Amino acid sequence: MATQSLYRRYRPRRFSEVRGQEHVVRALRNAVINQREGQAYLFSGPRGTGKTTSARILAKVLNCERPVDGEPCCECDSCLAVERGTSYDVHELDAASNNGVDAMRDLIEKASLGTPGRHKVYILDEVHMLSKAAEAALLKTLEEPPPHVVFVLATTDPQKVSDTIRSRTQHLQFHLLPMDVLEQHIRWLAADAGIEVTDAAVEAVLRQGGGSARDTISALELVAASDGEAPESTPLDEFVEAFIEHDPGRALAVVAHAVLQGHDPRTLTEEIIRHLRDCFLALMAPELVQLPAQREAEVSSLASRLGAASIVRAMERLGEMLVEMRHAPDPRLLLEVALVQLTHDAAGADLHSLMSRLERLEQSVAAGVAAAPPAKAVPIDPSTGRATIGGRARRDAGPSSTSSSGPKTEHPSQPAADKPTPDPTAAVPPAAAMSIDNSQIPTLFETQVRPALRGMTKAIYMGAHVGTMSGEALVISFAGEPHRIRAEEY
Repeated sequence: MATQSLYRRYRPRRFSEVRGQEHVVRALRNAVINQREGQAYLFSGPRGTGKTTSARILAKVLNCERPVDGEPCCECDSCLAVERGTSYDVHELDAASNNGVDAMRDLIEKASLGTPGRHKVYILDEVHMLSKAAEAALLKTLEEPPPHVVFVLATTDPQKVSDTIRSRTQHLQFHLLPMDVLEQHIRWLAADAGIEVTDAAVEAVLRQGGGSARDTISALELVAASDGEAPESTPLDEFVEAFIEHDPGRALAVVAHAVLQGHDPRTLTEEIIRHLRDCFLALMAPELVQLPAQREAEVSSLASRLGAASIVRAMERLGEMLVEMRHAPDPRLLLEVALVQLTHDAAGADLHSLMSRLERLEQSVAAGVAAAPPAKAVPIDPSTGRATIGGRARRDAGPSSTSSSGPKTEHPSQPAADKPTPDPTAAVPPAAAMSIDNSQIPTLFETQVRPALRGMTKAIYMGAHVGTMSGEALVISFAGEPHRIRAEEY
């Protein structure tokens, strides 16, 4: 016999046991106490937040033989029958699989019949899945239901429910649970169930649950099956670090690791976007961040280093790729392209990349020093002859092809030592770094800035804040001097 799941074993039986939905509990209990219960309710909210559970508790208290202060006794025959699913007074219907007009007509015919208890309660789950004909058939009954019938409609997508149905119901909105409330509940549940979990496991469970009580409890059950150890998850902070350090190899290495673990590229992209949203909220509205206190501090530190503009740019770019992935034969490729564009300005084709490159060039000229030195060659594994995983993410270790006892051996895929890879953002040769004056600015622009801009599309310049259009040319201000660039050159 299969063991009962934790979320079923610990399903709330009374309103007082429902966590994080005080506004809903207060409204339903007061309605029962004052005998002002409505004839149609609409419960909406994310999955796993207690919609169906609250509907069953309402059904129990409406037919309970000994209700106390708006709560069911959970001991009488009616309450026990509702909990077992054998009550003649409570009927649950999945609107996703019974969305036709015939199912609604059958429900309406049965609703007019009598019932052993005081009320006949119909719980329609995922009501937004009803067809237009089924909604029309249900509408008349919702408008003038029999006096002993109560409808409870539950949905995760209330905007898809027609306005005519919503206007005939009392709409109660459920929300995700606060992290502190959910953490307290999970720790109590784990202790009551005899599950030993570490703090790291609790944090991983809360992060995976995302504020949904059922999802969090299901994640806890998986941890229990793993002897209390936290499941291996994708280190999303590594992506933010890659954005900060402009290190595409670091981001691609995390993607490769996640795919090897079995993560779908689309799901991974969604997780990155959600993580970036937490970073954005940590800067703009910290009180809206749904994370444990320690984790919130870590996310806030990352967000401060990355900056709001870069966070928004990353969310927009990854969001665009997420839409394109719907029809892409290889979604992983689109994710990797987006990450390279976000971590390497030279690979970007947007205004932000252009402005970043120009800003670095201007700073180099103003400081009278050369720009960043040419990028180091990608470390090569001598046993395979291929670049090591992570690319420049491991640049501190130095090229693995250099021998400590002999001269450096070049690999065919590596550029020669005396022929470094040209950097489009390099400003001036080191020999002339300290002798820059205003007379050299036109020459620097022609020899350094103009080549750095090649490959950028005309569409980017049309709305650029770094320059203005003058006839058929773009005027860019560099080091305080205007420079004209013909759009057709690019």
